[in-house]
Amino acid sequence: MYTRVRRRKVAEINVVPYIDVMLVLLIIFMVTAPLITQGVKVELPKADAQPLDKDSKTPLVASIDADGNYYLAVGTSKNEPMTAEEVATLVAAHLQIEPDTPVVVNGDGAVSYDAVIQLMVLLQQKAGVPSVGLMTDSLEQ
Repeated sequence: MYTRVRRRKVAEINVVPYIDVMLVLLIIFMVTAPLITQGVKVELPKADAQPLDKDSKTPLVASIDADGNYYLAVGTSKNEPMTAEEVATLVAAHLQIEPDTPVVVNGDGAVSYDAVIQLMVLLQQKAGVPSVGLMTDSLEQ
């Protein structure tokens, strides 16, 4: 006589398809991540922008006037016009002494957008500034 052998049911999850999907997603993210990080990180000013905290350090203010001259101010001290490389060198030196000092750009309204962006790129690439902010005047003035 023939006797049946009972088999136990297998209660395992096949994870091979999940691994395949994860590898495809990893490749997609590896390809798209460098495309996302291009550009200058800034928080564009809004009409109701909040001032810096009173507890924060005095920011370095890199300015461009209407004639395209560069200036660097620490607190209330004003300097003479200087070249872009001099601004980058001074900012880099100051950030080595005090690394968490905020850096902001103050551009004249008549200055082209390109000149402001070039200054921001210069501060990030040559001076090593991690984050550059933009200065605005309040609407109440």
